[in-house]
Amino acid sequence: MIPQPRDFFMDTFYGFKLKQDQSYTPEGVRIPVTYIKVDPNVVIGKSLVAIGHKKNISKPWSGMLTNLTEKITPQFIKKLDTDKNVGEKIQISDVFISGDMIKVTGISKGKGFAGGVKRHGFKGGPKTHGQSDRQRAPGSIGQTTTPGRVYKGKRMAGHMGVDQVTIRNLQVVEIKGEENLLIVRGLVPGYKNGLLKITKI
Repeated sequence: MIPQPRDFFMDTFYGFKLKQDQSYTPEGVRIPVTYIKVDPNVVIGKSLVAIGHKKNISKPWSGMLTNLTEKITPQFIKKLDTDKNVGEKIQISDVFISGDMIKVTGISKGKGFAGGVKRHGFKGGPKTHGQSDRQRAPGSIGQTTTPGRVYKGKRMAGHMGVDQVTIRNLQVVEIKGEENLLIVRGLVPGYKNGLLKITKI
């Protein structure tokens, strides 16, 4: 699929991760796909859009939404350059078509406190010659007398996950406008219902 040239300005959209699945190309090749919920992004101000829905919002957010004729309770408010007027809705079809190459940014799943083997892929120590307790140990971390300390940024055990992650070179497989669904070839970061920033590349 070769994307066709278009004239509009926008290249970014926000959505929510639904699920990961598999699909097939017209040639019969099985591919991994991710389903992303892409409800319309509502323009609420200059370079500001409202995304998602929740039961209650704070008073400061309520004040930002007083200029809208339709009452909304967004889950997120994000910056987004657009030429649409306040109150207008940005549809996924305004930004992407099938075949577009995109990058997706999200917050990765949290994995708690992890050791060096899991967090950084360390090899670990020997498993023979009496080294029964060193299989997953990190090994030496210092530089002897000079400089006599451990450098900042040393890869060690620690908190893993909950980082901003961007996956590039994904492809739009299909857009289901009636269902507000975007199907992307490949896997994207984050947990179910996590916010995703989708950008054309």
